[in-house]
Amino acid sequence: MSANDLQKLPYLPLGSEIKFLDDKNKFLIAAKKVALEFSKDPEHPTGAVVVRDGKIIGRGANGSDFHEKNGCRRKKLGIPTGKNYELCPGCDPKNHAEQTAIADVSARGKNSAGADLYLWGHFWCCESCWEKMIENGIRDVFLVEGAWKKF
Repeated sequence: MSANDLQKLPYLPLGSEIKFLDDKNKFLIAAKKVALEFSKDPEHPTGAVVVRDGKIIGRGANGSDFHEKNGCRRKKLGIPTGKNYELCPGCDPKNHAEQTAIADVSARGKNSAGADLYLWGHFWCCESCWEKMIENGIRDVFLVEGAWKKF
């Protein structure tokens, strides 16, 4: 992703960066597996794994039962990604892959401080997810090379 592309992202905290890896990376493959097995968003399955000391300590996928039953209010209104999550209970950031993976770390009695997050299925992280990752000590965020075009 070029510097110009980074400027187009809906959100990127000052001093933060997104790193990119080949799609053969074992943790990105694991995040893809989580997305394809557990995402409740058939249009945009997204998965994340939290990794510390070379081991996966948390997994999460996007979506909620709300979308399965009611569809997405934001999509029906034509609202672009990254905007107005409050208009759709299914889009609440607690249902984003990054935040469900961090919640899984806590549910397992682990600590994410110093860990990295690998995200498959999206090309950026929203403000709320960045805040949650920073709050929980996530060090680096990795996405698939070409995510900007793939997702």
